[in-house]
Amino acid sequence: MSVETAPAPTVAEPDHLLLQARNVEFDWSDLPMHWIPGDPFATHVFNVLHLLLPAGEDWFVETFKEALPLIEDEELRADVAGFIGQEAMHSHAHTGVLSHLKDRGLDPTPFTDQMEWVFGKLLGPRPFTAGRRENYLVERLALIAAIEHLTAFLGDWVLNAKGLDRANPHPTMLDLLRWHGSEEVEHRAVAYDVMRYFDKRESRRLRTQLIATPAIVYLWVRGTRFLMANDPELASWAPHRRKPHWSDFRAAGRRGVLPGTREVVVRMGRYFGRNYHPSHEGSTAQAVAYLAASPAAQAATR
Repeated sequence: MSVETAPAPTVAEPDHLLLQARNVEFDWSDLPMHWIPGDPFATHVFNVLHLLLPAGEDWFVETFKEALPLIEDEELRADVAGFIGQEAMHSHAHTGVLSHLKDRGLDPTPFTDQMEWVFGKLLGPRPFTAGRRENYLVERLALIAAIEHLTAFLGDWVLNAKGLDRANPHPTMLDLLRWHGSEEVEHRAVAYDVMRYFDKRESRRLRTQLIATPAIVYLWVRGTRFLMANDPELASWAPHRRKPHWSDFRAAGRRGVLPGTREVVVRMGRYFGRNYHPSHEGSTAQAVAYLAASPAAQAATR
């Protein structure tokens, strides 16, 4: 079964949706190591998501659970509850891919253990006094808002990635990416609105993005290197071929298999605009249309 690029929306954008977690069911039994045929580099760039997201999404969930009792706006509280449910499901879905990688001979544990430390210890709760504790909470919420701008961009990109369709990726993995990407588009404004509920200062918004984006890029490069170096199906490759280069990323971007460099810079730069709001990024109608047709969501209801 192929998973087609989500159609561009032809209906008006919904005003406000009640966010809710969707049950999904993915079968990884026939997923090859290189699920983009003949392209281990692009495959592993995407696979970094599975290394980062289980621990990262769990951190989102725990941070928002910490913030929820402090939010008095009922509509925002409902959005946060839906956000928590969706992010928890994302973490669970990507964890399933990690088990499959290990079964295929690529043990992700050395890297994922580091991510557990980063998100669980380095960025986790600390025993501060009340005032410092709330400031630290808002700082983490602002970091999450910055990261959610990236995930919303990637979600919008993957929903419209015709170059990725042409590369003939494994349909189950493509569905995972588009199901997850659709929910990122659907809830793209929640983290930002929560940050602004606690702190409307531009200085924190901009500063945390300047921290978050380089950190994510660094982890993504490290993750790609880790996967390429430990991929058993690349064992016969010379060491220099197994080491990813920026030229590989640029070439994949030109083919449309990954976002292009210019597109990444432009889309990430929008966060710094004076009138920025996440609702201007992507289409809720397109995201909801894909979620209604997702094979994994349909499989979970049978």
